[in-house]
Amino acid sequence: MTRQCTAPTAHSDPYDVLMPPPELDHIEIIEPLCAVFRRTLKAEGLKYTPERAAILNAIIEYDGIFEAETLLAHLVASGHRASKATVYRTLRLLEDAGIIQAVLFDRDQSHFQLIYGRTPRTILIRVDTGQIEAIDTPEVIALRDRLCRERGLSPEGHRLQIFARAAPRSG
Repeated sequence: MTRQCTAPTAHSDPYDVLMPPPELDHIEIIEPLCAVFRRTLKAEGLKYTPERAAILNAIIEYDGIFEAETLLAHLVASGHRASKATVYRTLRLLEDAGIIQAVLFDRDQSHFQLIYGRTPRTILIRVDTGQIEAIDTPEVIALRDRLCRERGLSPEGHRLQIFARAAPRSG
């Protein structure tokens, strides 16, 4: 079940945070994306608008990598009002908030993926077909964690992209 982010109302406190019951305080609680985004916007002196809420909801619905243009088309098809400029500005704000990450593999198109609260994934890019695949790589996460631990650091994420093409047939 996906939890939808909504625009604030006159009676809601968008910065209200629920505390876990005492028996769950050993579990890492991840803040709702809406609260993280609202806090980032407030720090920038910006408002959490219905258009920004719709953009965030559309991103939450994606499971994988998406293009800004595809996101805009999805919003328009869903009946939401959002301009191209609003989508791109909101994507930049979401990236600054640590909610999404740009996936850099194509000079012609911007691609993004939701990263907040998710296990980092390795991106495999087929340069011969343009196919993109997100794959789980627990061994890379373990290496990242060990390298950080050895240096007294706390990992906040990582980015690994592999560029590949079909292997030539041996014959």
